[in-house]
Amino acid sequence: MNSIDDVPGVALKTFRFSDADEFRNAIRGLNFEFTPLVPKISAEQTILLPGCDVNLTRAFPRVVDAQLVANCTAIGFTMDDLNVPIRFNGSRCARPVVVIGSGGAAYTTIEEVQRQIASVVFRPEVRDRGWPQTLSSFKIFEISGAGLHRLRSVVREVLAEASGAVEAPELLSKGAAMKESLLGAVDEVFESVVSARWTLRPNDARNFRMFQDIRALLSDDLSQPIYSDEIARRLGLSVRTMHDVVRRYRGMSLHRYLRLRRLWLVRRRLLAGADSVKAVALAFGFWHLSDFSRSYRDQFGETPSQTLARGRGR
Repeated sequence: MNSIDDVPGVALKTFRFSDADEFRNAIRGLNFEFTPLVPKISAEQTILLPGCDVNLTRAFPRVVDAQLVANCTAIGFTMDDLNVPIRFNGSRCARPVVVIGSGGAAYTTIEEVQRQIASVVFRPEVRDRGWPQTLSSFKIFEISGAGLHRLRSVVREVLAEASGAVEAPELLSKGAAMKESLLGAVDEVFESVVSARWTLRPNDARNFRMFQDIRALLSDDLSQPIYSDEIARRLGLSVRTMHDVVRRYRGMSLHRYLRLRRLWLVRRRLLAGADSVKAVALAFGFWHLSDFSRSYRDQFGETPSQTLARGRGR
């Protein structure tokens, strides 16, 4: 597979992935972590660099945590019309929306079904066009259906134009023109923002920061025994508040999320060729080995030993 970093300006390239780690390593411009919600992934990513990154991704059911790199502004939106909302920063909404973040901003999503998602990343950071300002977290805005349709249309037109051959002398001028069209489409989108009370919750920086603190602690200690009282004490929260925050941003209980995350970490270790299934299971907190094996088989469609055998055969 070609490296996405090798794609030249105003060149369209599509990458396909069936391996979760390959997909994770191919994401540009984000510190990106995800937990798949399906045993086997199938993803496709189309990349265009016309003076800004245009990404069209056909993703898979997953939990995503991401943070934007410095000195850029990212715009994200769906390219499909599925009536299955994405949970973004703890809230679900099936209305037309756009999200925006500037350098260092973070977000979390839960995508329950396969979706088509577009993002446009402008470098350097956009500061002078009257777009909403973001700090530590991405913001979400409800927009008119016409505004979303216009933005989608421009992205499709840009991708379609770039799918043909582009002569070298045209690269710079065509790239600059494409970027200007995309900037104009985003201008129009933010002129069509709908005042909606439901956006107050996912745009609440305080609660998002609380969730980020919980996630960071859990990520640090995930291979060690974790108990609710200890987590809450270390974060200065009540157990009830902690559970409510996790359920809001993860759409599942703390216990279920930790179990799912540990299963995927075990799988990654087995595929890397671990010493034994038992040693890896115990290292990630699975003390009831028959229950672990059953959960693993239900999640991935194969036994832990089968995964380990594949890992050693690579």
